[in-house]
Order: sequence, then C-alpha cells, then structure tokens
Amino acid sequence: IRMQISVNGQVEEIEAQSLDSYLDSKLLLGRRIAVELNGEIVPKSQFSTVMLVDGDVLEIVHAIGGG
Repeated sequence: IRMQISVNGQVEEIEAQSLDSYLDSKLLLGRRIAVELNGEIVPKSQFSTVMLVDGDVLEIVHAIGGG
C-alpha cells in the first residue's frame, strides 16, 4: 500500500511501514536524532512499534554536538 507522508516539509510517497523501517531506509537509525510525529515527540523506544499512516507529518531533527 502506497501512501504520502510529509517529512520536514517535503511530501514523500512510501510503502506502509514502521517508523523504525523508514528511519533505517534513510540511514538515520543509530544517529542522534529526535523525531516528531504529528506534533508529538516519539521516544526511541517506540520507533519499532509506531506505524506510519497516510497523511502523517514527520519532523526529523539531527542533534549537533560540539562546543
């Protein structure tokens, strides 16, 4: 099933999948990121149980280290 989601303001067409699978496909798993789904922060512990659905709005923010 193909669906559309918005990721950081860009519309993407993807297959139905978990947030975990989506992040893995974008090579983001294991990186220091924060994920907001439809206005709510998703804890890393829930990435594998959250399923993306048509119309979801994702915001993915990379944590930048340094000082």
